[in-house]
Amino acid sequence: MTQTAGASTPRTSFLDEVKDAVTPRATLLVLGVVALSLLFIASYVGALHDPKPKDVPFGVVAPGAAAQQAVARLEKLPGEPLDPRAVADAATARQQIRDREIDGALIIDPAGTTDTLLVATGGGRVLATTVEALTAGLEKAQGRTVRTVDVAPADKQDANGLSSFYVTVGWCVGGYLCASIMTISSGAGRSNPKRAVIRLLALVLVGIVGGLGGALIVGPILGALPGSFAAFWGLGALIVFAVGAATLAFQGVFGLAGIGLVILLVVILGNPSAGGALPPPLLPPFWRDIGPALPPGAGTWSARSIAYFEGNDMTASLLVLSAWAVGGVVVTLLAAVLRGRRRAGRHTA
Repeated sequence: MTQTAGASTPRTSFLDEVKDAVTPRATLLVLGVVALSLLFIASYVGALHDPKPKDVPFGVVAPGAAAQQAVARLEKLPGEPLDPRAVADAATARQQIRDREIDGALIIDPAGTTDTLLVATGGGRVLATTVEALTAGLEKAQGRTVRTVDVAPADKQDANGLSSFYVTVGWCVGGYLCASIMTISSGAGRSNPKRAVIRLLALVLVGIVGGLGGALIVGPILGALPGSFAAFWGLGALIVFAVGAATLAFQGVFGLAGIGLVILLVVILGNPSAGGALPPPLLPPFWRDIGPALPPGAGTWSARSIAYFEGNDMTASLLVLSAWAVGGVVVTLLAAVLRGRRRAGRHTA
């Protein structure tokens, strides 16, 4: 029997329309995005809303017992903002600041009433200002004044010492976006060992180009950061590849949901804990502890070392980035091999 002219089509309920418009998969994706956005707010606000110095490495130079007395006074500051230790002389204090062993030093002049405070705005202008305010308040209570000397000054083109952080964030974004595009464009489930190797090799090229571009922008083009151009190029290539390889690894294990996990680690947790807006001693404990182990924190520390501290104290950060790169390569290849074996087993069955 054919349908007669003018017969009405079956009506669908509003609930059926909703189910058709918003599929269960889309609902899960939306819920995941909402969760990531709330975590973003919680992480950034939690890390940056109330900066308080805690155990800032700080040197004291003074003759004889005066050094220990000054150390004792600094240790008694409310909240333990400084971690003071006696230093042999002014030259040693300057070198320890350049080596990034301490973030400041007070040189006491027993023959006068004016002491010298050594800081390094290249390591973070907010941290240097905080140390200066703490020391000035303590010295004023003792009837003394402080003269501040910047041992490793931030460049005039590097407003608030944030360029190292921003170039690192750019390299990280390039790494995970390029890896995500390569996976999504061909399907997350179609990876195999050969395809995984090709993607990793492509990431090497992306890292070389991205590292070169970032080094050119912050160096010759904008003049935002001093330091070795070749060192910035190498650092940028390592950051891009490390984050990209880690992204491929997460996608290989968790599928497209791996992109969300990378955003969680690199953007939501990594950026506020990187020491960009607030150097590590000013961050709350959780973010201060995880920052050095994540690519944004390791990259920012290394970039500042290249720019202002003659490349000192970079070994640990470079090892962290290398671990992300090597771990990403290993997990990516293993995931591709295991997926291929499972696929072969299904075909055999």
